[in-house]
Amino acid sequence: MLQAIGLTSAPGRDRPSVVDDLTFEAPPGRVTALLGAPGSGKTTALRLMLELEPGRGVTYFRGRPLHRIGHPAREVGVLLGDVPGHPARTVRGQLRMLCAAAGVPATRADELLDVVGLAGLGDQRIGSLSAGMDRRLGLASALLGDPHTLVLDEPAKGLSPRERSWMHGLLRAHAAEGGTVLHTTSDPKEAAATADRVVTIDGGRLLADQAVADFSRTRLRPRVAVRTPHAARLAAVVSREARAARRPVEVVAEGGSRLSVYGSSCAEIGDTAYRHGVPVHQLADETGDAGPVAVPAARAPARAVPRSASAVAVSKLPPPIDVRPARGPLRPLRYELRRLFGVRTTTFVMTAVLLVSTGISVLLARSGRAPLPDLLVAWPDLLPLPPAAFGAGLIGALSFGDEYRYPALAAGRGTVPRRLGLLLAKLTVSSAVALLLALLSVLADAEALRLVYGEGVVAVPDNAVLLAASWAALSVGCAWAGLLAAGVFRMAAAGVAAVLAVPVLMVPLVQKLLAGPSARSIAGLPTRLRELTWLQWPYELDRWATAAVRVVAQPVGLALALSLSVLICAYVFTGLRGRARW
Repeated sequence: MLQAIGLTSAPGRDRPSVVDDLTFEAPPGRVTALLGAPGSGKTTALRLMLELEPGRGVTYFRGRPLHRIGHPAREVGVLLGDVPGHPARTVRGQLRMLCAAAGVPATRADELLDVVGLAGLGDQRIGSLSAGMDRRLGLASALLGDPHTLVLDEPAKGLSPRERSWMHGLLRAHAAEGGTVLHTTSDPKEAAATADRVVTIDGGRLLADQAVADFSRTRLRPRVAVRTPHAARLAAVVSREARAARRPVEVVAEGGSRLSVYGSSCAEIGDTAYRHGVPVHQLADETGDAGPVAVPAARAPARAVPRSASAVAVSKLPPPIDVRPARGPLRPLRYELRRLFGVRTTTFVMTAVLLVSTGISVLLARSGRAPLPDLLVAWPDLLPLPPAAFGAGLIGALSFGDEYRYPALAAGRGTVPRRLGLLLAKLTVSSAVALLLALLSVLADAEALRLVYGEGVVAVPDNAVLLAASWAALSVGCAWAGLLAAGVFRMAAAGVAAVLAVPVLMVPLVQKLLAGPSARSIAGLPTRLRELTWLQWPYELDRWATAAVRVVAQPVGLALALSLSVLICAYVFTGLRGRARW
């Protein structure tokens, strides 16, 4: 059962609350419709239930608020707006990525595609989906964790009548198996046709909470829909004859050539039009909306009374609703791999980097003045970073940048949770991609140089191990700098700017600091460290420790280390500040 108690949104500046003291229930095994005109607060109410909107009140899903549920995707399925997915990702790839986030097997994606009628469209891009296909994919995303409760905002919006019938049939099947279904709608006829219970709100307040039979009897009434080129004349004739016969007939002009006649029948309207020579182009029985109807005082729920009276009856305010952090993926490494390689951006960036790197390496070797290490990584003095290092930083920036632009971890959330598991997965995958890109670029540059200039151009340097360590550290550091900066500033452009800021801003500053004469030396550092600690490592490691210190002591290495330190501190600070607010 879903129980919403005292939902009240935070009022805006000089504006009242969109939702005001809203209380209702959605029982299991039933479909409940939250009915209201556009702007009545339906979507805000759903966001308050899901703890996506600040305010007051509490919502219990089978007796527990959402933040107390260990695996929310397995308890509540949500569809708010369009599917928040990368437009270049395939339908199947999107669902498999969400399977990793929900901790369910990847085969669940194909099962849901078959259920929602998208089995033949698994390889289609999300950006090319029609409105009906997008709603089907959104419903599949909501059903992915086999939840007990479905919370859907206008699930049939933009669908054809046939697709609407299919959508509501699927919701009815979920309720028939004991699940709870709550969906919003602005059409009273749709609510009466699809729901077992209708909760009507207006201005964020509860107007009625009725069984569908009571709702149809009090809210809906039959009417005759008429289309005629002489609508005003026919309306006057019908009203005059009704007054003469003392019958309660109401004629409402719908605009243009349409009329809605309440309290009459098609036969009576047709006979009247025939007698007065008025041509009729359409004559049909329909069910109309009688307009908002307040609940009688004897049957009104306690929460539906005016604010002044409720303040007397309720002595204690409901607990506040804070914006809660989204749950991180249960299988973060698999999620990150599917997210990264689910679109062609990563492959495109790596291919472009290899082509640019080989071209620069061949042109750089033509002068014969560039040292071999610069040739192998294609790093002329003109560029602030070699292409492979910049490409690694770009891929790292997109790791968080795409998450904020196309959120996928939870419906309706525009931010990515600062979960340690997700961060470690992104750091691991981005560093692996950076190392792979660095290795491929060196191999491609060496092969291009051999092909163009012969075997004598490329040789293994004497300090190959130290150069390889420096090159790997630079590539991984750029990837991490882009990733952390995008996570702090919530955009990929900030990550790219942070990568470029290292050689453009930080390196000249470090060079100025190191340009003066040094009166001290780091020689003998491993021996002094050995004396300060009780650990006795092998003497062979002293050489490696000295080499690592020399790598970090280089201007680029030191600048990158300082940048990473600042970004890590900023990331931790923003994460802790968010936790304190939550």
